[in-house]
Amino acid sequence: MNAETRIAPELSADPRPRSAVSAGVGLAGLAGLLLWAWVSRWFGMGGPLAALTALLACGVPMLAWSIVIDKVHRSPSTGIDWKSPPRALEDVWDISLVKIVGLWAIWGIIGSLYCIARWYWDGAYLFAMYVIGAAAIPMVVLSVPYVLWLDRRLVEPRDGAWHFGQLLIGRPHQVDREVLNEFFRCWAIKGFFLAFMISILPGNWANAIVPDAAWIAAHPIHLSRWLISCMFMLDVTFASVGYVLTMKPLDAHIRSANPYAAGWIAALICYPPLVLMNPGGPLDYHQGTAEWDYWLQGSPLVMALIGFWLVFLAAVYAWATIAFGIRFSNLTHRGVLTHGPYAWTKHPAYVSKNLFWWFAVLPFLATTGNPVDMIRNTVTLGLVSAVYYWRARTEERHLSADPAYREYAEWMDRNGPIPRLVNRLKPRWMTPAAVPAE
Repeated sequence: MNAETRIAPELSADPRPRSAVSAGVGLAGLAGLLLWAWVSRWFGMGGPLAALTALLACGVPMLAWSIVIDKVHRSPSTGIDWKSPPRALEDVWDISLVKIVGLWAIWGIIGSLYCIARWYWDGAYLFAMYVIGAAAIPMVVLSVPYVLWLDRRLVEPRDGAWHFGQLLIGRPHQVDREVLNEFFRCWAIKGFFLAFMISILPGNWANAIVPDAAWIAAHPIHLSRWLISCMFMLDVTFASVGYVLTMKPLDAHIRSANPYAAGWIAALICYPPLVLMNPGGPLDYHQGTAEWDYWLQGSPLVMALIGFWLVFLAAVYAWATIAFGIRFSNLTHRGVLTHGPYAWTKHPAYVSKNLFWWFAVLPFLATTGNPVDMIRNTVTLGLVSAVYYWRARTEERHLSADPAYREYAEWMDRNGPIPRLVNRLKPRWMTPAAVPAE
């Protein structure tokens, strides 16, 4: 075989677009988190402080990998100029002070909204308020040297915080409204979702750490339920790290926040306090239902198979978050992922999550025996899945402003196993007809 023959397959291949995040970042974080989980189970540390420490165990290895191996801080997309000498402090002092005013002000607004909204002072959210309150003073103090250091190196230090600061000090004529609105959207996302993630962190951690080994090993159902809890713990921990580390030097900053109202509505109705799927909510599909193991008690083999199928779906869901490394967050664009489960479908988390619900709840069965409950639950869960389809479409609309995402979406249509399967299953009338060549 000559050289031309050897390289021909590479030339004719359809390579997957490059991912903005390397697979090693998530694997490094996973290794650190699993090690801490093992230590915590060994010593019985299933409490909230151990859950917070898990953020460090997960985040620090990802930071090390990102900086030492991937050298993300050198990426042009950070907006940082590492080649030129940093500006003199006096050259950026005025800019930095205005930015600090804007930054502190937006933090104050978010803190005030936490105080006003009563749901933040009840149940699991109390833990989030405690953590954020404890972090407030260190954040305020450290923000000063951080902003001064960063502004000396940024190509354009006049960002959203600067524009907000200009507005606050009475210089509205220097404010770019589009930049300001983007700034507000980014901080609204971070303020809303970070509090939620921290609030559910201790519960998910305890579900993975506290169960006794003897109980886990006693029955395949126990094992599957514990493994599912572990997957959700991984997901929540990685997601929380992602919301914390939205920083330019890590190339993990928010490039853009979803500007479409439909995208916000589709996302927010899936989270408290607006969640529509809660018990008694408009999209509650649990009326008269029972879990999957209730219906399969007489078939232990089928029960075990379904249990581990649910474990697999939960693992895909967790993998979809782990693949983001330090960049996970809702309603934002922080780089286009093409590796891991994103090489199979553009929305692996939504696909696996909805399949999990269908198999875990079996909404077409009802303990009441009432066909109305069966039909209602099935239709309602179908509407829930439709909400996630809506979320996916609004996210694609947002991300499609980036040519890198359009390239990935086109590659996925050609090569993605799940999109290709869906296209094959579509009726012919739904498939666009080929335009004849002229």
